[in-house]
Amino acid sequence: MDFSGSGLAENLISVISVEDRTQETGVKQKLKTAVLIAVGDELLSGIRREGNCASLAWRLHDAGWKVRRAEVIPDDRSDIVEALKRWVGQVDMLVLSGGLGPTHDDRTRGALAEYLGCPLPVSEERNQQAVPAAAEGVLNPAGSALGIRFERAGTKVWSFPGVPGEFEAMVRQEIVPLLQSDRGWESVGIIGVRESLVAERLADITADPDFHVSILPSFGLVEFVIRGEPRRVKEAACAVRERFGPDALPEGCVTLPQAILKTGLEKNLTVSCAESCTGGLVGASLTGLPGISAVFTGSAVVYHNEAKKKVLSVPEFLLERHGAVSGDCAEYMARGALELYGTSVAVAITGIAGPDGGSAEKPVGTVWFALASRQNGVKQCRSFLKQLSGGREAVRERAVGVALSEVWRRMCEL
Repeated sequence: MDFSGSGLAENLISVISVEDRTQETGVKQKLKTAVLIAVGDELLSGIRREGNCASLAWRLHDAGWKVRRAEVIPDDRSDIVEALKRWVGQVDMLVLSGGLGPTHDDRTRGALAEYLGCPLPVSEERNQQAVPAAAEGVLNPAGSALGIRFERAGTKVWSFPGVPGEFEAMVRQEIVPLLQSDRGWESVGIIGVRESLVAERLADITADPDFHVSILPSFGLVEFVIRGEPRRVKEAACAVRERFGPDALPEGCVTLPQAILKTGLEKNLTVSCAESCTGGLVGASLTGLPGISAVFTGSAVVYHNEAKKKVLSVPEFLLERHGAVSGDCAEYMARGALELYGTSVAVAITGIAGPDGGSAEKPVGTVWFALASRQNGVKQCRSFLKQLSGGREAVRERAVGVALSEVWRRMCEL
């Protein structure tokens, strides 16, 4: 396959908190663009979390659109007008969420009227049926507040209520029918490979002018997202999987729990865990996936040494001689979980997440892992050490990533 030219790699970015981790260059085929704006003081103060724009952004991405910004602005008339001036004429679609209710802090209706040059009387700003003369009202199938729409300078503008149920209903009614696209997308998960190396080995695909690419790193996994003409996207995704071989997750899987579920179902394998410093996070990450009960049996959270002894039969002498944070303890934990749950594979984690508890010999971030498995009556177990960086939560999250990746790799070997 020929992947050549200049390309684009860009993430959805929020102007208030999310860092754009990708680089953008010119592209031959222009994506339709959108900007999403959430209006509300309660969103900026943290009293409420913004979810409307995030939900719509996913729909747009899935349809092959490029979301240039997702902004959160206050319930301030001048801020809303300024946002309209900033983006109308610059993108194909602008969607506002919030500020159309009947209370004193609902100012979007008046701001839209001011921007369009037909301001509403102050008394009408609280009227949920008021619509600027230069705009159209939009039926709200889930509430009483009318939405508003207009088009100016090539930009279609919608303003919907911020109540999530009402926003979603109006998106389905107004936006979804417009999102028909001849562009497709596919995501490939790559584990155990640095983001920079992924970018280097896939530079030709990233540089292809017919593709729009995002490289999304997380602990232990890099997600490579390709958007473009569906047939070529499929070919490119296959090429990515071929290049990374055993480091690429199976088709249709972008997370390790998904890969564990798919591989477990295909090979009739089951998984269990024994967790100390992660306190059940491995089990939680797996059980967040519907259908995982077909593969995942359970996780023994044995935080205290007494629990390690009583639940997983870790010997007292071993804890006294080597300590709970040791390869020997991890192996006993893994073998104990394998027997307790009767699974094909069991992973164990024991370590020092911090901020206290470290020593010169075992500093904070010292984490021992063990992997036990059985096949045709033969049991195997091995342990390995990782020195993980970061604060307590980072160490625990990295430990979960290591455990899941090792489980999946072992399942592929069985």
